[in-house]
Amino acid sequence: MRSALTIAGSDSSAGAGVQADLKTFAAHGIYGVTAITSVTAQNTRAICGVVDLPPEFVRSQIEALAEDFEIAAVKTGMLANAGIVNAVAEAIRTLRLPILVVDPVLTASDGRPLLASDAIAVLKNVLFPLAEVVTPNTVEAAQLAGIKVGSLEDAREAARRIHDLGPHVVIVKGGHLEGAQAVDVFYDGRIFNELAAVRISGSNLHGTGCTFASAVAANLAAGHGAATAAEKAKAYVTGAIEHGLNLGRGRGMLDHFWNRG
Repeated sequence: MRSALTIAGSDSSAGAGVQADLKTFAAHGIYGVTAITSVTAQNTRAICGVVDLPPEFVRSQIEALAEDFEIAAVKTGMLANAGIVNAVAEAIRTLRLPILVVDPVLTASDGRPLLASDAIAVLKNVLFPLAEVVTPNTVEAAQLAGIKVGSLEDAREAARRIHDLGPHVVIVKGGHLEGAQAVDVFYDGRIFNELAAVRISGSNLHGTGCTFASAVAANLAAGHGAATAAEKAKAYVTGAIEHGLNLGRGRGMLDHFWNRG
């Protein structure tokens, strides 16, 4: 069994963050290990509190895992601040960890910032050049690219600009765009590809971004190329949304094991 590392925040409701990543890895037959960046107190209705871990301790977690596991892929999520971004990037470079998928988590779904404003430039300049794949949604892509993203053409332009920062592949997730289909834009520096799925109505959407990025990482860890990994991740997330779970009193979450047979 291959192993993948998620470097992200802990979601106490287990709908997003490292908990969603671990479930996604497991659903793909990948053994997941974790380096936690932040601990949140949250439920399906709100984030009640956040405690960020010291950057040096985040790095210690990564080092402890890298010396013991043969890590096939790395996925990052919530990184909280510039110190953690720098620590993660330095660990990845020093330890020569492979196949980095960066989910650039900037804000929570309720608008609460999850990455300090002064860390965005560090994310773009230090971590993106190390990435195999970067997976912003349209809101994140707009902030990272410095343009408005309200259409597929805007998403393509944002993908171009983000690709210029160094990642091999950019996938702009289109869930926030209007239309009967949810269309993601895949760009590898040469060609664009559109990944489309029927838009599923409802509120069982908590953790979709984390889950998509970790599904991409899991498929890359399994040996698939980036285009195939993206297609498989899109299909997996679509099914997880369709089979979503209403377990709390707020937003529902995905069923990460919807395809367990």
